[in-house]
Amino acid sequence: MRTITTNDTARPTLRGIADHSWHARGLCYGMPAEDADELFFHAPRSHSAIAEAKSICGRCPVKKDCFNYALDNEIRHGMWGGLTEAERRPWHARVSKRLDYSRVLAAFQGRDVHLSEAEREAVVRHAYACGWTVERLAYTLQLELEYAKDLMRQAAHDVTDRDRYWGLYDEIDATDEEHLEGENGGESEVATSPVPRQVHTTSLIAALGKAA
Repeated sequence: MRTITTNDTARPTLRGIADHSWHARGLCYGMPAEDADELFFHAPRSHSAIAEAKSICGRCPVKKDCFNYALDNEIRHGMWGGLTEAERRPWHARVSKRLDYSRVLAAFQGRDVHLSEAEREAVVRHAYACGWTVERLAYTLQLELEYAKDLMRQAAHDVTDRDRYWGLYDEIDATDEEHLEGENGGESEVATSPVPRQVHTTSLIAALGKAA
């Protein structure tokens, strides 16, 4: 029996790690290997080849995908995304600190996106703030369960330390104060070391990229 399936969903704006479908949409696709090597893997001082390659890359619809591919796979030689090896060097040096919230949101949506260290940290802190289970975090980041538990514990400590630094524990709420007054016969007693608790604040969600 023949089964026909269709997929009418829009093409995602972010590719997964194993998604190379963007190759076919590049302007250099199908170019003879000799010509491609001469243009995109040119000699350092081959200014004419660099200029011609940049003119092609400047009109290419997948220039950003090409650039991200070079960063994600630590490809430091050749021209990728319209940038030479020297021009991409600062990006490679800072790739572990890249924080693109569109990539973080894509990870929340279940896409297999190559996240930087900063982006993975944003996912973990958001998971803790929103009360994710350890299993869900492990599945999202493709981690071992024990490692996901360690990351969640670290996120709990980080959020607690941040809240202390911002002064969220310095004052007690008015409702809590009235409650203490009722229990202590009108005398309020403020704890000097309140128990850390998970705080859900608008500023916290905004800081983590406004991801749902």
